[in-house]
Amino acid sequence: MKKYDVTVKVNGVYRTRTVPARLTMVDYLRDECGLTGTHVGCEHGICGACTIQFDGLPIRSCLMFAVQADGHEVKTVEGLAGADGKLSVLQDAFCETHALQCGYCTSGMLMAAQALLDQTLEPTDDQIEEALSANICRCTGFIPIIEAIKLAAENLRAAAGGKVASVEALNV
Repeated sequence: MKKYDVTVKVNGVYRTRTVPARLTMVDYLRDECGLTGTHVGCEHGICGACTIQFDGLPIRSCLMFAVQADGHEVKTVEGLAGADGKLSVLQDAFCETHALQCGYCTSGMLMAAQALLDQTLEPTDDQIEEALSANICRCTGFIPIIEAIKLAAENLRAAAGGKVASVEALNV
């Protein structure tokens, strides 16, 4: 099988690997980069467990080949925490509201939620539901996850004195 050199900015670090043409992005992240926080669920793009941010947008990494990411930027759940390992405001909110049980969907939920919070710190219920619509959780019933997103938005607004509309303005 033909192989290609691929350079992807993953969580702020450029990584170059030689990969087979049919290697999925989720397998690239897990096997080539050692980032196992992105979970392999259905491998058909249905469950959302493999959600990552690709150039700032949430995508299901099981539906994308690694060669398609050449020259692009990817953020995984490992990239949400600070350089010191401190959890992000969103991750803290998930813990505080018990928005995870078995944990299998959590990384995908976090990445979808973070993409929403990157756009607005005042998400409506409809925006939250839309942001999570490609992700499945069979344990929580979504209520604690929605509460976590609202709490994170509230905490981020409070940290900025209530005057920002997006996380990017906070530079966190």
